[in-house]
Amino acid sequence: MVVICPKCRVKLKVDETKLSAEGSRFKCPKCATVLVVKKPAAQEKKELDKQKVLIAHSRKEAADLIGSLLAAQRYEVVTAMDGIEVMVKALKELPFLCITEVALPKIYGFEVCKRLKARAETKDMKFILIPSIHDRTKYRREPVSLYGADEYIEEQDLRSRLIDTIDLLKGSVRKEEPEKRPAPAKQPAAVEAPVQKEAAPAAVGPVTSNDKIEKAKRLARTIINDIYLYNTAKVDDSIRNDNFFSVFASEVKEGLKLYENRIPLEIRNKEDYYRQAIEDFLAARKKTLV
Repeated sequence: MVVICPKCRVKLKVDETKLSAEGSRFKCPKCATVLVVKKPAAQEKKELDKQKVLIAHSRKEAADLIGSLLAAQRYEVVTAMDGIEVMVKALKELPFLCITEVALPKIYGFEVCKRLKARAETKDMKFILIPSIHDRTKYRREPVSLYGADEYIEEQDLRSRLIDTIDLLKGSVRKEEPEKRPAPAKQPAAVEAPVQKEAAPAAVGPVTSNDKIEKAKRLARTIINDIYLYNTAKVDDSIRNDNFFSVFASEVKEGLKLYENRIPLEIRNKEDYYRQAIEDFLAARKKTLV
């Protein structure tokens, strides 16, 4: 540990193993001031909350669906809409599980997973990645890497797979904890109710320009994440060699065609969100490869 002399402000490195709880005396080598240094009290390790789950998704309707499935199993739910918010809430709330969209804004979902797995407080936290695949007919295989995450579930499989997957990750089987689960007869109502909510947004006012811009950005992030998710090593090599756009020319062109078909011209004319999302991704990934 490092202590600072109160008189001359010099920094002194002290071996903690030689300290006692009552305090050990040291003399500053610069000003000869005698210091009494006590052994720091051991900090109690905070445990992950086995009933708390963090949902990280940029689309409210998707987060609501996941939340309803978890609520039916009596889990406490915490939500976040971007990568920075996930980092903050994960460290504050200490959920045992984080269910995160891969294409999160600000910090991508797989990068959030990597960062939290590297921290002592959250290294045992479980992660489920939810990819936002833009072409479900194209990607019929498992992703090359889960980036340290524990499982991967496509959005259309959440209803059928999520709870069983959580039970496996948690190391429990639902039938062993009947007192913590609602009666089977009540489950359909709890799970089905959010379906009505998913359709509700269509009746809530007109879609604004900001909504359309967010949709454009989300689609752009989804496309570059799909390319990376299924070609991880190849993308990383192309980033190291600064030739991503030539190596993945066909994928970028295909993604652009999809982007132009789904995003109105008025929004595309505001800014090239598609190209920007790709360049932001490559720049962020390049920093991790140095």
